[in-house]
Amino acid sequence: MALLDRLRRDGPDAPKALEKTTSRTTAREPGPESAYQELKSRVHNRLFELIDLSRLGKVSEERVRQDIALATRRILEEQRVLLTLEERERIVTEIQDEVFGLGPLEPLLADPSVSDVLVNGHDSIYVERHGRLEPTVARFKDDTHLMRIIEKIVSSVGRRVDELNPMVDARLTDGSRVNAIIPPLALDGPLLSIRRFPADPLLADDLIELGSVTPEIVELLKGIVGTRMNVLISGGTGSGKTTMLNVLSSFIGPEERIVTIEDSAELQLKQSHVGRLETRPANIEGKGEVNQRMLVINTLRMRPDRIIVGEVRGPEAFDMLQAMNTGHDGSLTTIHANSPRDALSRIENMVAMSGLEIPQRAVRSQIAAAIHVVVQLSRLSDGRRRLVSLQEITGMEGDIISMQEIMTLERHGIDEEGKPIVEIVPTGIRPRFAEHLKSHGIELSEGMFEPRTRR
Repeated sequence: MALLDRLRRDGPDAPKALEKTTSRTTAREPGPESAYQELKSRVHNRLFELIDLSRLGKVSEERVRQDIALATRRILEEQRVLLTLEERERIVTEIQDEVFGLGPLEPLLADPSVSDVLVNGHDSIYVERHGRLEPTVARFKDDTHLMRIIEKIVSSVGRRVDELNPMVDARLTDGSRVNAIIPPLALDGPLLSIRRFPADPLLADDLIELGSVTPEIVELLKGIVGTRMNVLISGGTGSGKTTMLNVLSSFIGPEERIVTIEDSAELQLKQSHVGRLETRPANIEGKGEVNQRMLVINTLRMRPDRIIVGEVRGPEAFDMLQAMNTGHDGSLTTIHANSPRDALSRIENMVAMSGLEIPQRAVRSQIAAAIHVVVQLSRLSDGRRRLVSLQEITGMEGDIISMQEIMTLERHGIDEEGKPIVEIVPTGIRPRFAEHLKSHGIELSEGMFEPRTRR
């Protein structure tokens, strides 16, 4: 093996230096995990002394993985450290993860039950499983090791993180959302947050099975999207807004041209005619920034049938409303808000951020005319994500935007396991858009909007 040639050549000298290091380690008598991390670090550093980095891009990844595995086992033999076969193979796997992946995070990212990975400094890593946070035994060697992984993530999408730019949003190759913040803003070491998305995005049937929505609501939402009504998806952090946006976008026909606009590309649309746009931060000289508002304006020149904004959070709200009111029906977007009414207030505030002197009533009239339906999502105390309200915007009453709730989440106490007992039910109000759906040939289930009594 070419990778091992230098190891074979330098082998007799290498163990001496490593033995000295080992003796120093023993003298300090660190804990088992600390000793393991130091051992892995020495193996890793020795390996990179031997690797010809220029060669890595010239052969297949599988071949390099095999070479690294063989070299790692040889280095472990040189160190004369007593390890079980399981421990040796663990080190080999983790060294491969260091070279090709994200080090200690790789096993966590490979676990389909993990939805969030939260790194609070090099020695504290938490994950979320089924809506619950739990600590892990995974560790980075030190903050330098963690910084190396963060830089690897952000550089892969053309972004950077340093003292001048200590906060960054990025994404992994599978679309998972990444946020990192480093010292001096992070006082106890770099912080890394990864919001994972499944390789196969959840479909409407999956949401029904999970209890997030009912079949009737899916039928209703399918009609709303299919007849090109504008939808605003509102909810708090981790409430499932992006998942719902993916599901609603799946109802768009394959013959339509879709343009998506995101700060960090996360949407996983299955249609073939999709143009994906992503914002760009300023360079080190403070130039070259492309924000969401610029992309929304440019999108209007791209002949889109549908515009999907991953999340509206600033002055682009004004241009989005303009697009919805000037022929780009069927647009979808999300917003951080705790209720449908709060969502509309936030959009109003965002329009004010555009710097245009527009009367408050005129802004509200624009909102009332542009947005037809607000879907409110929430994360319950047990971690489950549910649709909690579906409301229709019906127009203006004086200076107030009028809304009526069509579906709502009723709470019926707590079960034996401490989980909230909830049920999504109609309020008894028949929406005005029911006639709009009917005129487009969509017949809704009989009694869909009739109030129900709980058994």
